[in-house]
Amino acid sequence: MPQLEPSPEESPHKGKTGIKRVVNALHYSLAGLKAALHHEDAFRQEVLLAVVLVPAALLLPVGGVGKALMVGSVMLVLIVELLNSAIEAAVDRISLESHRLAKRAKDLGSAAVLISLLNAAMVWALVLLR
Repeated sequence: MPQLEPSPEESPHKGKTGIKRVVNALHYSLAGLKAALHHEDAFRQEVLLAVVLVPAALLLPVGGVGKALMVGSVMLVLIVELLNSAIEAAVDRISLESHRLAKRAKDLGSAAVLISLLNAAMVWALVLLR
């Protein structure tokens, strides 16, 4: 299939394919993780929690599905926190002025993190208290 040129509104990096795209994606992902670890207190706290909980899940005497659910619920917290941080950064980039829609966006991201944390707690409780 012929490769189309990106429109002027799109990133010029969108046209990359093959191994170059994979290398670029890995680079951007690692830069994002580094930025989150450097700038986001909540992400650092959740990473520390994951450092404890993931090995614990793997060592606990539960079945494979239970282990997968426990690890997956912890990883989901990290994913949602990264997305919340991205929303907050984008909103702050647009304007630091107080605005009801900016507040709503940030509050919705925070609510998503809360739900992911509650989900992790519930999954762990259901697996361990079965």
